[in-house]
Amino acid sequence: MTAHQDPTARPPARTGTPTGYPAVPARTPAAYPTGPHEPWHGPAGRPPAPAGRALSSAVAVPPDTATSPGTSTAPATPIAPDTPDGGSAGRPVPQRIWCVDHDQMGLLALSVWTERMPGRGEDADPFVAYHLGSDQGMLAVFDGSGGAGAAPVWQASDGESRTSAWVGARVARLATDVWFHDVAADGEPATPETLREYLRFFLGYAPQRRSKISGTMRRQLPTTLASVHYRLVGTRDRPELELRPLWAGDSRAYVLRSRSGLQVLTRDHTRESDALELLRTDPPMTNLVCADREFEIDGRSLTHPLPCVLVAATDGFFGYVHTPADFETLLLRTLHQAGTVGEWADLIRREVQAYTADDASLAVVALGYRGFKDLREHFAARLDEMTERYVRTRPRGLDDHSSPAGGAGPGPAHAPDDPGDLPARVRAWQDSTWHAYRAGYETHLPPALEERA
Repeated sequence: MTAHQDPTARPPARTGTPTGYPAVPARTPAAYPTGPHEPWHGPAGRPPAPAGRALSSAVAVPPDTATSPGTSTAPATPIAPDTPDGGSAGRPVPQRIWCVDHDQMGLLALSVWTERMPGRGEDADPFVAYHLGSDQGMLAVFDGSGGAGAAPVWQASDGESRTSAWVGARVARLATDVWFHDVAADGEPATPETLREYLRFFLGYAPQRRSKISGTMRRQLPTTLASVHYRLVGTRDRPELELRPLWAGDSRAYVLRSRSGLQVLTRDHTRESDALELLRTDPPMTNLVCADREFEIDGRSLTHPLPCVLVAATDGFFGYVHTPADFETLLLRTLHQAGTVGEWADLIRREVQAYTADDASLAVVALGYRGFKDLREHFAARLDEMTERYVRTRPRGLDDHSSPAGGAGPGPAHAPDDPGDLPARVRAWQDSTWHAYRAGYETHLPPALEERA
């Protein structure tokens, strides 16, 4: 974790502060605005980008108003409005998918974004980018924390008010976009400290509103961030990825491989860190990105062999499943059913909308595979293993992936189960599957803060 710093003393343009921008004004409670304001220029509320900061070599950046100028983008996969799984008539459909398949580079990428309530989603669009000139890339997700940032702070041109959490997630995305640009194009150090300074800088100029209601849980522009910065290293015969997970809050980043499965790279900033217990409880976060209090960007560095898949997701994806293994099973099952990267993204979107009770966003980057078919074939055996261990063992009547209570199945007939016993059977199944899955899943789990030297 990075060291705490005095928020009232902002040094001018040091390492980690975007050069070419004015210094952030001193942050004192008296300096907070008492009403909504727009210090940035342009309809998107974005400050003008400094000259000469175009990532002309980037090949994968999801379309967004915060994308760096000059960045080459792939077209978003369109979704027709007013579909059964979309929004109400007259409003945009609350979901979006995007993908790119670059065979020559061995790079496949996708992102999925959904709103639970049309027009009220507080997740920002996922960020995915790759810089050809320096062989490095990044994926990130941002989940505005609606409980801590529910107060409105800004009004859009269409008259819709936006909450502190909504603004915070999008400002964090913009700051991350600019930070990655400067890392890739200008040699900015890819460290937690520099990313934290970029976030503080941009949050310092974002719309805020001082509220008479205060408390330990309330924050200005609160959001989680989970990202992986990666760089191709090693030799041509033995290429590797230098990975740097960077995060704050309870969104997560993972690496996925065909033999070892899904392995988490981040540790939730909550007092409870057991993934199964986190499904059963909802503990408050102990750290998240915000404008009015100190926060930390956690980070670590590790090297990983190719090929592999990198994943970043908000809790709308992994926080509403029955067991931690379900999230990996979802990714692999939809991969097996898809014929293209775009179909994979759309199947993931449909699945998450069927079970989540929250906004959900996901970014996926697959590196080192010879196209989508090769990627799918790599994980076929792993899907069979996951199905045998964690899907076919599900208690009957739990959901669509299990046999209905008393229903016919392979083997000898079973007596109908007592529906009253289902909670106990589910809990026992969760405990046993988590015991079997946990060791592999936590291979790269960072140590808790108190365990660090």
